[in-house]
Amino acid sequence: MIKFNINDTPVEAEPGWTVLETARHYGIEIPTLCYHEAVMASGACRLCMVELRDGEWSKLVASCIYPVAQGINVYTESESIDNVRRWIFEMLLAEVPASPEIRDMARRYGVESTRFAIKNPYEDCIVCGLCARACEEIVGLAAISVMSRGVHKKIGSPFSKPTEVCVACGCCVTICPTGAMRRLIESVRETPEVTLTPLAV
Repeated sequence: MIKFNINDTPVEAEPGWTVLETARHYGIEIPTLCYHEAVMASGACRLCMVELRDGEWSKLVASCIYPVAQGINVYTESESIDNVRRWIFEMLLAEVPASPEIRDMARRYGVESTRFAIKNPYEDCIVCGLCARACEEIVGLAAISVMSRGVHKKIGSPFSKPTEVCVACGCCVTICPTGAMRRLIESVRETPEVTLTPLAV
């Protein structure tokens, strides 16, 4: 067993566990969006950041992909972490303002507004890639993919062409952290290029 501290409390972890897995084992809350235990972690959303400290030295790491090590000191709450989470939630509120799940989650962490410009008031997909990873790793297909890079990333069918391999299993809908796949799934199956359809407000 690997022994270390989380929030000054001694904990033990199996070799190969991440900080997030250990924290959840002990019932310690760390917020996540792009993480699900059924698929490989990607560290994309950065909400799961924790602080490692050793004397005056410290650094922030994504707990879902950071492996535990003997004697490390991990903190799930600190001024630095609160600042990072606040910025991430503000960016999410601007990027996916149509997601009630994101609004509720941000509110739980004290963030109810954003200083960033809202480009699409109907957007609710954070492009975390969970749906694509679930389709490939759990179902064994590749009906969904993350297309393009950076600010141009979006969810769609591979090569922006209609897919015939989707079996409508609903795995992507179940694993989606914002509920966006409820509206996207039919577009992934039937249209050559996936775009989000505005919701009535």
